[in-house]
Amino acid sequence: MQKDKQPAYGPVVFRDRSAGYAFLTRSTAASEETIEWDDGETYPVVDVEISSESHPFYTGKARVVDAEGQVAKFEKRYGEQEKG
Repeated sequence: MQKDKQPAYGPVVFRDRSAGYAFLTRSTAASEETIEWDDGETYPVVDVEISSESHPFYTGKARVVDAEGQVAKFEKRYGEQEKG
């Protein structure tokens, strides 16, 4: 690899403000804002809109689609049409 062509890779805190959840990982994401983590170190922090703590799929709050109702609506609208 060529030097100065790759972004810096290091520890970063990702924070989901809507869920009040944050986690420390390594990333190339950069941020001017910092946060003091539980270990006493200061890390850059990146705010995200959604994480596993607030995503409906992972939280079990996903909306259930009424597939049977959709089929009934389709049949009511189009019914059985003659082939011809």
